[in-house]
Amino acid sequence: PGGDHATTWPKNLPGLGTGAQYFADQVTRCSGGRLTVTLYASGEVVPAFESIDAVGSGTVELGHGAPYYWKGKAPASQLLSNFPFGLTAQEYNAWYYYGGGRELADEVYREQLGCKFILCGNTGVQHPGWSRKEVNTLADLQGLKVRIPGIPGEVMQRAGATVVNLPGSEVASALASGAIDWVEWNNPYGEASMGFYRHAKYYYTPGWHEPGTSLELFVNAAAWDGLEDDLKAIVEQCAAATNVVMLSEFQARSGPVLLQFVNDHGVEVRTLSDEVLTKLGTLTGEVIAELTASDPMSAKVYASMAKLRKEQIAYTDATEASFIAARKLGYAFPD
Repeated sequence: PGGDHATTWPKNLPGLGTGAQYFADQVTRCSGGRLTVTLYASGEVVPAFESIDAVGSGTVELGHGAPYYWKGKAPASQLLSNFPFGLTAQEYNAWYYYGGGRELADEVYREQLGCKFILCGNTGVQHPGWSRKEVNTLADLQGLKVRIPGIPGEVMQRAGATVVNLPGSEVASALASGAIDWVEWNNPYGEASMGFYRHAKYYYTPGWHEPGTSLELFVNAAAWDGLEDDLKAIVEQCAAATNVVMLSEFQARSGPVLLQFVNDHGVEVRTLSDEVLTKLGTLTGEVIAELTASDPMSAKVYASMAKLRKEQIAYTDATEASFIAARKLGYAFPD
């Protein structure tokens, strides 16, 4: 059998497009050509945001994207991407593989989208944005023209910002002209070609809004169910490999790019204040509470994710956070 693989990305988009290509190539190789996957970039077969319909209806066999793109058809998909102040990439993996996430995600996609869900990538922590203006207090958010999608966009709106929805092709020019003050996009590697540093001096952290955004492979449910068991296993293992490879690519390449932003382009890395972050966190809680109250499937997914999040906070603080703090101390170390 063969499979057309429609992505929501341009073909060689750093990390995302290259990750989708890695998956397609690996399935073809690992199956010895028994299952050939041909990748089509966004717009080549169907427009990016219509790819889930094309796969669900069987026009295309499988696709690659970000779950929150499908919130209009399956509200719980917003949570399946991860949520603001939610899980780290590794915590999300723990939930997916060992916390019931795989079964819940598949339930959402089969019931509401006609697809099989398979985790297939993660960006890691993203940056909340490039800003032309300093944001030191909650008052600085009032009227700030911001490009940021999804639940984070709703949160910023409630915090007093003006959210402007723009396609990716218009974001850099809008920032250059001052039509927007703040743009959220990805992480340094994913933003390297965008040139945001030419128009915005301040690069904000931490990534409260997308702490580890998962990407998904969505497969036509009937096509998946008809696949031989060994080919199913190959697809699942290649998706798991892509999950590791994509996150590793973003990590490996973002480090040097961030240094270039700072050392070569004079970018200032700024940290949002505890006051601002606490307000954003409170507003995030309100948005999630409304989502889970209005959609039973979202409530079911959130309950599972929230349980793992609660169980992991102390452990992640005692391991990752404590180690990272120790690594920054002023001891001598060879280059």
